[in-house]
Amino acid sequence: MPTPRRRPLITALAAASGLALIAAAPAPAAIIEVGKIAVDHTPSCPASPCLAVSRTTGYQAKVGADRGLMVVPQNGKIVAWSITLGKPGDKQIEFFDENLGGPASARITILRPGKKLVSVVTGQSTVRQLQPFFGTTVQFPLGRALNVRKGYVVALTVPTWAPALAVGLGNDSSWRASRGKGTCNDTQVQTAQQTLGATIQYRCLYRTARVTYSATLVTTPTRPPPV
Repeated sequence: MPTPRRRPLITALAAASGLALIAAAPAPAAIIEVGKIAVDHTPSCPASPCLAVSRTTGYQAKVGADRGLMVVPQNGKIVAWSITLGKPGDKQIEFFDENLGGPASARITILRPGKKLVSVVTGQSTVRQLQPFFGTTVQFPLGRALNVRKGYVVALTVPTWAPALAVGLGNDSSWRASRGKGTCNDTQVQTAQQTLGATIQYRCLYRTARVTYSATLVTTPTRPPPV
């Protein structure tokens, strides 16, 4: 009696195995621009008054319906950051340089948020000088990527000043700064967070404005589930 032919069954099993392998493929890394929104906002300078972020660490809380704008959506590494800068005039630059500690500068800071608006500094980039890039959007690649976890916040630290503040937005746009309660208007006092492990409460909320920066996240690839 001839042996039954099994080729269709073998082919079907092979196809099923192939589908299982495809289903178990790892998710590749993704590139996400944290803080990027559809509408570009122009910093106030060189308008009068020319308003700038000064001597603090801050992060955008929301812009319209975009809440948690600077919250990291997935585990990964921050590999670059970008900032859109106004173009202040010579007299405006001179005023800020003399009153806010020197030439315009900034860096990004990674925060691990806790309760009651308290955050811990977990990482920082190097400080970059901004004046050569006034009037442009510039991206700074990081020599050493910063590790982040889902839920961390990417903040902008400004040791001196930065013409990176768009104003006149709706009341549903706001950003927070590392200034203490009752000192939100003391914009010349140094409150920039520049020490790893430092803990501070981000009590000051500024409405109708946006800090014009973002950060480039490369997410951590995920492993496939066991088959």
